[in-house]
Amino acid sequence: MTAVLNPLTLRETCFQWGKRTYIMGVLNITPDSFSDGGDFNSLEMAFNQAQKMVEAGVDIIDIGGQSTRPGAETVSLKEELNRVIPLIQAIRKSSDELLANIPISVDTTSSQVAQAAVQAGGDLINDISGAMFDPKMLSVVAQLNVPIILMHLRGTPKTMQTLTDYQDLIGELRQFLEERIQAAIHQGIPRDYIIIDPGIGFAKTGVQNLKILRNLTQLRSLDCPILVGTSRKSFIGHLLNQPDPKQRVWGTAATCVAAIGNSADILRVHDVKEMVDVSRVADAIYRVSLEKE
Repeated sequence: MTAVLNPLTLRETCFQWGKRTYIMGVLNITPDSFSDGGDFNSLEMAFNQAQKMVEAGVDIIDIGGQSTRPGAETVSLKEELNRVIPLIQAIRKSSDELLANIPISVDTTSSQVAQAAVQAGGDLINDISGAMFDPKMLSVVAQLNVPIILMHLRGTPKTMQTLTDYQDLIGELRQFLEERIQAAIHQGIPRDYIIIDPGIGFAKTGVQNLKILRNLTQLRSLDCPILVGTSRKSFIGHLLNQPDPKQRVWGTAATCVAAIGNSADILRVHDVKEMVDVSRVADAIYRVSLEKE
């Protein structure tokens, strides 16, 4: 029996884990992200996309200024800040009240970006390295008093797809995440402020991604909300023989339903409008709390 997780409040949104699935919209301000690189590469385009996501029913917007696709090169601190900070500031100054108060997650592995982003109005940090790349990340997040998403990864985005050899995939995943949770707690981050992500597509083969989706409930014993990010990823493309990431919407939908059926709490997606509908119906099927209707 796993513990009932305490709710998390970000701005005006109370995340009541287990009641429904929450949708995190991906907003990459990068020229080279695998799916939407260059689409929102100006402040105006990125701001308009944030507006559209809010209108479509997004719960969190995840802003990233550093591509983490397989093989991606790292960008300079200055470049990452120049991409991320003006957009956060613009959203917070928006005359649209819903947009101005939307919870903002910042997709970064840099404690300096995390600090600047939270000061600009960011609400939580999404670190694909599990806070391994920057030794100051956990202590900085503890000082900022914001939640953190810790993801499983091996190597770096440049090397990760050569590091897919596991003796016990789910066991090793759980062990890594448990160690990162304990490291975060040791630095002063409350357990209620930790969200975990199995890192679908990060140092995983297509078959391994499917195995994680099937066995997601095994991560429940870590007593943290679970985020799943399958959106438009290459393993879906291989299954569909679909090279264009933007044509993988319904393949993504299938993975989202599987994740919800196996008790994911947050889905990180590009196609917000579609996945809001998908999650609403899947929640009605799978979430016990909706059965009383």
